[in-house]
Amino acid sequence: MSRIGRKSISLPSGVTIETQSKVIVVRGPKGELQAPVFPHIQVTVEADQLSVGRDSNEKQIRAYHGLIRSLLNNHVIGVTEGYKKTLKLVGTGYRVTAKGAGISLAVGFSHPVLIDPPAGIKITTEGTDTIRIEGIDKQAVGQVAANIREVRPPEPYKGKGIRYEDEVVRRKQGKAAA
Repeated sequence: MSRIGRKSISLPSGVTIETQSKVIVVRGPKGELQAPVFPHIQVTVEADQLSVGRDSNEKQIRAYHGLIRSLLNNHVIGVTEGYKKTLKLVGTGYRVTAKGAGISLAVGFSHPVLIDPPAGIKITTEGTDTIRIEGIDKQAVGQVAANIREVRPPEPYKGKGIRYEDEVVRRKQGKAAA
């Protein structure tokens, strides 16, 4: 059995799991998320525990076993607590301002970069150098954060750019003085 797949997921109060023909729907206080149903994978709910099992020992099905358990666990956490990522702007003149639901980045280009969030994602600014991304879908929050970071990734010589709050940028020495 998969080490991850055999662990059961405890369901907090207010979270319901519903199995439909092609998807598993997880509903909670913050919203609703869907996970795909794979063949040969069974999802069972008993009281406040969710368990995932499989009926075959093929390599692909073993991989799906751990995958679907991780997806369901992320969905349960998302609909109860939510996910958030924080980005920092480092550099002289680098700043962020809120523009409606999205943001405007001034990061050394000749024009501001406008970013609008997809549905279900909330982008807020704190001061002029911090961006906070929140949502219930872990994958969507991470992808939006990666897309914003991609506008100006941190460079290794001065460390300027957009970085994750806890990211450590390895610095290079640069040219030696002659």
